[in-house]
Amino acid sequence: MTPRHHLDPATLVSHAAGALSPEMAAVADTHLEGCAYCRQQLAAAERVGGVLLSQQQPAAPAPQQAARLREDMLARLQQPLPAAPHGLSASDEAPRSLDALPRPLQPYFGKSWKALRWRWMAPGVHMIRAPRSSGDTLIMLRIAPGKSMPVHSHGGSELTQILRGAYDDALGHFGPGDMADLDSEVEHQPVTSPGVPCICVAALDGPLQFRGWLARKLQPMVGL
Repeated sequence: MTPRHHLDPATLVSHAAGALSPEMAAVADTHLEGCAYCRQQLAAAERVGGVLLSQQQPAAPAPQQAARLREDMLARLQQPLPAAPHGLSASDEAPRSLDALPRPLQPYFGKSWKALRWRWMAPGVHMIRAPRSSGDTLIMLRIAPGKSMPVHSHGGSELTQILRGAYDDALGHFGPGDMADLDSEVEHQPVTSPGVPCICVAALDGPLQFRGWLARKLQPMVGL
């Protein structure tokens, strides 16, 4: 299935510059593995970055140079782009086993879906938390069909890749392969679709901000 929700251009620029944390990069790479459109945009960001880097004055201090390079890359990539093509295949790589997790996630969660060890988080919600390699959080969630999650916003950035199942929120319908690239200005309430559990992987660089008092009360228990 061709994804309908993609990585934000600013995220692609950060990824091209090697500025994403390992956890954020793992989720971004999971999306890129199945999204030809975002792979094209990442390649464009890398080409733009290479050209701009070659034009930088060698005497410029490294932090200023990196900041200016990122701003120039983002400015060029935010120029009008064609819509995501519908004729592109989901992946150019050889198919993997149905039991195999996406390759970018295997260092964190193992290779097999069947070997996952889910931990109860709330009624209808199970979670696996990956060991941290930076200050960011990487989790995999399995949410029962037809379940409403608490209304929340984000204390920072969040990348969520849908692996199986689907959910709906104010931003639209998110199915397998779709990416929710969210920042602190987004408040939403995902509601999982009927049929099968929604399984997603998410990287967060800040805690969630819950509106309801009960969710806030339980937040320290789940560490999100």
